[in-house]
Amino acid sequence: MKRLFINSIVVASMLISSMAMAANFPTKEPMGGELFGHSVKNIGDGLYVFRWWVYRNIFVVTNEGVIVTDPLNPKAAKLLLGEIRKITDKPVKYVIYSHNHHDHISGGNVFKEQGATFVAHENVLNELGDHPSSDIPQPDITFKDTYTVQLGGRTMELKYFGPNHGESLVVMRLPKEKILFVVDIVTPRRVAFRTMPDFWPDEWIRSLKEIEQMDFDYVISAHGPANQPAIDPGTVVAEQRIYLEDLMAAVKAEFDKGTHSPDKLREFVKLPKYKDWRSYDEWLPMNIERIWAYYHMGW
Repeated sequence: MKRLFINSIVVASMLISSMAMAANFPTKEPMGGELFGHSVKNIGDGLYVFRWWVYRNIFVVTNEGVIVTDPLNPKAAKLLLGEIRKITDKPVKYVIYSHNHHDHISGGNVFKEQGATFVAHENVLNELGDHPSSDIPQPDITFKDTYTVQLGGRTMELKYFGPNHGESLVVMRLPKEKILFVVDIVTPRRVAFRTMPDFWPDEWIRSLKEIEQMDFDYVISAHGPANQPAIDPGTVVAEQRIYLEDLMAAVKAEFDKGTHSPDKLREFVKLPKYKDWRSYDEWLPMNIERIWAYYHMGW
């Protein structure tokens, strides 16, 4: 896939503009709670961020019921339901799967027992057919490109951008709040996860470019430790894309010099611009090997 590189002045202008729009939001406030425990952050107007370990989801409380995203796992889902019950006695009406990976969507049975309707991209059906789990209720509603969940005057828009991290991942947008909930393909201030399992690097970049064209000011990501903000300025989408472009360009430049050994690439390729990002020392070498596979094997 042909990569398009944005002029650094344009990028800087875009980042400053987005930060200015987000200036009134408490993006610097950590969530609190123990690192390996769970916590809830009230974003406002019925929107909450739930954290379990380094995983996050969001839920929206309305006067007609609750919309829940990724139920994570059985233990986390029970804790999540307990936190919801501290806020409202309204039933959970919808559970939305971000994608098929079990570490994000297991645990929905506690909500299925309440009669919740489960929503997911249509490809989740095939993926769960190949890898079923008794902890994962099948989706009741599936869609191809876009779907809108409406409840109690609140709206959550779901959009599919094609393959990027697997083939069923959707981005969720709260249009009134101009907030995105993005799972796995945006993790602020952290290099990519290990060897990028089930990631298509070029499609990942393409998807992020398309996401950047959406109307949003803030991003809630699905991963982050307790001492990281619950919500970030929308600029983190561009930051993630630029990291991936820098990573691919650096590996390709060395590859074109004739360095085709992954061991040598890990030795020669460095991205000091990102040395303060989480897991830089541990995971950058794994990121490099994944991009080696992209150029060497076409995978």
